[in-house]
Amino acid sequence: MEKQAGIEQRADDRGDDYDAIVVGSGYGGSVAACRMSTAGIKVCLLEKGRRWKAEDFPTDSWKMMSAVRYENRNLSIRFGPEDALFQKDSLAAVACGLGGGSLVNAGVMVPTPIRARRNPKWPKEWERDWDICESSAAAMLRIQSSSVKFPIAKVMGEIAEGEFEESIQSSVKLSVKFDAEEPPSNPPKLEQTSSCFACGNCLAGYVNQNLRPYHNILKPDGISRKRRWRVYINEIDYITSDWVILSAGVLGTTEILFRSQMRGLRLPDTLGSGFSCNGNTLAYVAGSAAPVNGYGLNRKQLSEIPYQDRPGPSISSSHTSSLGFTIQSAILPRAYPYMLFEGITTYTWPTGHRFFQGIVDRLKRFLGLRLSQSIILNAMGYDESDGKIMLDKDTDKICFHPPQDPLLPRKIIAFQKLTKKLGGILFMSRYRSTAVHLLGGCNASSDSSGGVCNHKGQVFDPKTPAAVHSGLYVCDASLIPCSVGINPSLTIATAAEHASRFLVQDILEYKNKISPGSAAADQNQFSVTAKNLENDNASTVLIKETMRGYVGGMPCTVHLKMKMQSQNLESFDKRNWFTGEPHPLLRGKAGGYVVFRAIEKEKLHIIDGEMDMCVVDCRTPYTQYMRYRLLLAAASGSRYILEGKKIMNPCHFALHAWRETTTLHVTFNKVAPIGSTDTMLNLKGELRTLVRTYILQIPRGTRENFTVTDSYDKSYPSSIVDDIRTADGFIIRCRHWRNPSLLNRDKLLSPILLLNGYTMESYWLPTEPQDLVRTLLDEGHEVWLLQTRLHPLNPANNATIEDVGKYDIPAAIGKILEVHGPSTKIHVVAHCAGGLAIHIALMGGHVSATHIASLSCTNSSMFFKLTAVATIKMWLPLVPVSMAILGEKKILPLMEKSKGSSRHRLLKFIARCLPRYERCSCKECEVLSGIFGNAFWHENVSPSLHQWLITHSATNLPMSAFPHLRRICNSRYIVDSNGNSSFLIHPERMAISTLYISGGRSLLVTPETSFLANKYRKLHQPGFRHERVVVDGFGHSDLLIGEKSHEKVFPHIISHIRLAEQEGNDSTPRKKYSKEALDWADDPDREYRDFGSWFFALAIIFFFLLLHALLV
Repeated sequence: MEKQAGIEQRADDRGDDYDAIVVGSGYGGSVAACRMSTAGIKVCLLEKGRRWKAEDFPTDSWKMMSAVRYENRNLSIRFGPEDALFQKDSLAAVACGLGGGSLVNAGVMVPTPIRARRNPKWPKEWERDWDICESSAAAMLRIQSSSVKFPIAKVMGEIAEGEFEESIQSSVKLSVKFDAEEPPSNPPKLEQTSSCFACGNCLAGYVNQNLRPYHNILKPDGISRKRRWRVYINEIDYITSDWVILSAGVLGTTEILFRSQMRGLRLPDTLGSGFSCNGNTLAYVAGSAAPVNGYGLNRKQLSEIPYQDRPGPSISSSHTSSLGFTIQSAILPRAYPYMLFEGITTYTWPTGHRFFQGIVDRLKRFLGLRLSQSIILNAMGYDESDGKIMLDKDTDKICFHPPQDPLLPRKIIAFQKLTKKLGGILFMSRYRSTAVHLLGGCNASSDSSGGVCNHKGQVFDPKTPAAVHSGLYVCDASLIPCSVGINPSLTIATAAEHASRFLVQDILEYKNKISPGSAAADQNQFSVTAKNLENDNASTVLIKETMRGYVGGMPCTVHLKMKMQSQNLESFDKRNWFTGEPHPLLRGKAGGYVVFRAIEKEKLHIIDGEMDMCVVDCRTPYTQYMRYRLLLAAASGSRYILEGKKIMNPCHFALHAWRETTTLHVTFNKVAPIGSTDTMLNLKGELRTLVRTYILQIPRGTRENFTVTDSYDKSYPSSIVDDIRTADGFIIRCRHWRNPSLLNRDKLLSPILLLNGYTMESYWLPTEPQDLVRTLLDEGHEVWLLQTRLHPLNPANNATIEDVGKYDIPAAIGKILEVHGPSTKIHVVAHCAGGLAIHIALMGGHVSATHIASLSCTNSSMFFKLTAVATIKMWLPLVPVSMAILGEKKILPLMEKSKGSSRHRLLKFIARCLPRYERCSCKECEVLSGIFGNAFWHENVSPSLHQWLITHSATNLPMSAFPHLRRICNSRYIVDSNGNSSFLIHPERMAISTLYISGGRSLLVTPETSFLANKYRKLHQPGFRHERVVVDGFGHSDLLIGEKSHEKVFPHIISHIRLAEQEGNDSTPRKKYSKEALDWADDPDREYRDFGSWFFALAIIFFFLLLHALLV
């Protein structure tokens, strides 16, 4: 947009003559255009997008992709049509089409909350007539609510209760006509009705019949005179008017003003400030078992499903929390490409399974099976409105920094709670703010120091604080100075109503001043026309050219876009060519910019350019000229004229043709302001046409060096080792610690029994400053560490995990009861195989739950779900082959220096060759991870502990229990040594409180293990406290042996034990869990095996087949 000051009117202007031009046709622009046209003002409404009819909107994913334009300024990626319905710009999704945001925002109309209107940034002048304007806007939009409560509203109403501190469920009013009496069969064609079908496809596009902006375009009266403003359609073409109303949306309006500022328009420094995303946070829940009917319907389904059972309008459920935000659920339109939501533009909670979720849904759709349900969740609240919109000068694209949102963590927690209730997977935007309700950027304020516009929408001229640019208005969401916390459509329309009252009055007064009586005469003129400006370009030739050189001895670069018009091509008489008249395709207009840093720091933009590719001077009839005349505008307000000429002389046998056709002789002059006596700039030089080559360089990073700190040297508390004989005659050991300083307590805390996993020590870690034994001693507990028959210090040649649960654990508990008395209760902490064994002991009836105070298990439970690699290892006959290689001696020495048989060496060689997640330079660790799989992420374990584990802890590996462990892994729950399921049928034997902890970065056992156990316990023992925790960043054993375990894992165990100590014999009834609600819930930390996991698994299969071929 360009102000006419100092610019001459071109003789070949478009001939359009309008009183006002409205740029943008959304809620703001349509209201303004409607009010002006009703008053008899000649209005031109400009819309970047095309007119969408009901039948034009996409109905499937492929059509949807053709209706989307995506731009990523960081990757320099742009695809999709310029007039696409959905526009992805920076981090915001906006609509493009006749009707603006009303095409895709589902028509939700909510009055502006009092909290927003009491914001200090809210203009006081608005409050004088806000309620009146709001009523007027509501009447125009004909808002109403549906009398039908649709399925998604019912489900959300049921599950949302209690998930917020306080929540209010409100009915959603829409600018939509409802007709619940519509017959369920043979629905009318979309273009023949304005009633809501309740199909749920609003977000894929719908025509709001209450907002018809194309009815407000009036024909000009043909009276031509010089106007105050130019509105540029592109870099070359423009139309003129006395009044310009910018309603192109937050990003569009702000970008227009930024570009106008670069061309010399004075604007406040606050332009782009005060930007708000309305506290928006979007999420997508997939794979839910709840009957939310979250997918939009196709035409066939409309004839089969009764009105009340359909999804309803896209948004029909709204819940406002006392925490300051509102969550609305939305239907996923049938046309949306779900894969975009399921991992491509989102991250998941829980992580790791976005790809397979999409594949499973696609397979179900292909096979005609019932799809799992999905919905969209949108949270709106009150952000700080301190975001910033900018025009990136390097990429020439609009971008923004989102505002701070203090409620974002609470919204995410609320999403996670709702996802747990619904069951499924939560997909959230990768960006901190996902903007669908943009506000601000041209904020309304009392003067230019606080905003860009006054309360009327007039744009400030910063020359003086309250001065405005005559005839320049803003009338859209960019006026709103703060977040409103709800859907802002009605707020935008209300602000437009307020501004339009002053706008219409100003235009009519101005017209009467210029031509008295014209305003009254116009009242009877009301003619409508629609014009596609793109048709004007149907017969044009576009040329791009870059020229570089020196002007006045200073470097200068000109980037030109030339448009050669050919409207009069058919009427052109070729005979005139010989008389000197140029061909129409050789004459046109030019746009672009000039870089001349020595004169202006910023770009000089061409606001008016003419060119003639073939000029003949009668004095030199054989010489041909190319002439350019460019009017340049600088951000400083200065104006320049660049005139150039190419001379093509046919003499000298065209020896100088190359130089003449590529050299532009230029003069560069500064336009003198009116009344100025300064000496004007007058430079001369030459520019040459160049061919530029761009080379893309890919930087490569280097890995930083790191040093390992020395191990923590601290004397370990003394302990006593007891030898205990089990019922089957095997001798096990139990090491226990006691804190002498706590013996004088009035009430001693219950002792704790620690159960290790298979072979590796997890609790007693002398190299670590804060292991679990030390932590429990500091709490005041006596600690007992059981070394079973599977422990490397006293391994048994023939043993099973069932033997540990049947004999070893009862013997250890008997020893503790012998020391402390038969009424003592014991806290049990178990890991991996130790967790399997304690569940066998309890559910097998070998240990009474009356002796157990609480149970905490890490990566273990009565269920045992493995990762892809571990599953394949257990599924293949690797264990039977290993047992056959070992023969009778089933204890494998792991130390590299230890003497072993040839069978042992062969098995260790095979184990080192197997694929795994991480490799290690330690051969002992390689053998252990080859047999089990990686037991921990090396980055989580200190080097000193790693060395101690290999040299002192895991020195021997008793393999005899592997066949039993394989049966458990393949069954995925505890079974006896013969593979019989005889434990899960006795949930009544586990009448205790439980805590199940899983690592969020699985190596062996997946978080589904703890999820199923927690669900099983809540269902069968609802009278006890049951907790489940997934700790991000940890794998398997590193939950207990990691350097950060005392910060991230141990507090959960300590808290669980403390609560158990406080509860004691508390018989307070607890909440009972509904089986249906538990069935809805899905594991929020479930892992779909990623590509890498299955790649390793297939590599193991290939290795086994190769080994089999070599041996056979």
